[in-house]
Amino acid sequence: MDLEQILEEAQVEVKRMRELNDNHEIKLQRELLPKAHLPFGPAYDPRTRTLELKAEDLAFLDYVRHGSNAHPDSIKALAEDATGQYLVSPVITREVERVVEELVTIRALASKRSIDKDRLQVRGLTEVTMAWGKLETGTDIEESDLTPSAPVYKYVEDLYGLSKIGEDELEDSDVNLAGYLADSFGRAIAEKENQAFIKGSGHDNNQPDGITLDATLAAAAVTGAAAGAVAVEEFLEMIYQVPAAYRKGSTFIVNSLTELELRKLRWKDAAGTYEGGFLWQSSVQAGTPNTFLGYGIKCDDNMETLAGTEKCIAIFGNFQRGYKILDRKGISIQRLSELYAEAGLIGFKCHARVGGYLIKPSNKALVLLTEHA
Repeated sequence: MDLEQILEEAQVEVKRMRELNDNHEIKLQRELLPKAHLPFGPAYDPRTRTLELKAEDLAFLDYVRHGSNAHPDSIKALAEDATGQYLVSPVITREVERVVEELVTIRALASKRSIDKDRLQVRGLTEVTMAWGKLETGTDIEESDLTPSAPVYKYVEDLYGLSKIGEDELEDSDVNLAGYLADSFGRAIAEKENQAFIKGSGHDNNQPDGITLDATLAAAAVTGAAAGAVAVEEFLEMIYQVPAAYRKGSTFIVNSLTELELRKLRWKDAAGTYEGGFLWQSSVQAGTPNTFLGYGIKCDDNMETLAGTEKCIAIFGNFQRGYKILDRKGISIQRLSELYAEAGLIGFKCHARVGGYLIKPSNKALVLLTEHA
């Protein structure tokens, strides 16, 4: 037997031992690890749920643990993107998306579209008109021309995040490691998406289009009457600026400190005496938001506070009709083995691609409230 055959057989045996070790670790975690130690609580309790790791998932986790020292078969099994970074395995990608969906305020409200390129051509059309009448009595059919607008490109932007994992953490089972990566990447992505969808400065600055910075919405914004205060009349005006067809399913978004002030508001009579209940109402059903003036209200602390400046302190409207999120398929990572070695950490640079834009601001599906300076 020559040296090449010996090395080949040794590699096969190392791979077999790694897989055997991983299987034993997963089995032990299912039997012994308390659910309180798991990153997702009951959802990741190994006694009740098995994380289905396929060949590509195990290959990816082998790369995460060992980097360039991973088994050659694992490296071959990994898919690379255009920049040479390795694509995150499907199981972890789905968990990242779940975390992001849960943490990003706008994602739960806006319309979404997945694309496989870096931009989307958007072209609007004029509306069709209709009229009543009977053709047999000589009524003319109402005619309308569908006139397309000039095409506009909406872009998917590059989003990068860095997660550092202790060397000891990489010795845990695949169940924990997969959950840790998904939670860490998901939270890093969610933090930037929340900020960008609210006040991103657009493609010229490599960011999605932020709702509060849109020029058309800003020009038609409701302006508060007093600095550093909230008034129910201003929020009522926001509601009735949104067309009736869009109000169903509409939601307020405000900063947490602004919501605190809204929670204090009560109905008053003409003399200014309180005579009714609070206008803010807590949710009575899981999965439904709290309400203000009968509409859902959500907090996002990227919104401005009541600081006496001419900035947007509230958004109201139908986000399904007003804002669209573009997702480019695939999340990729690069393992940074040496950069943080002295601190006992392994770095992982995560790369996601996402965009966002106002669908048609002139339709007033979304309305802003700007504080009086």
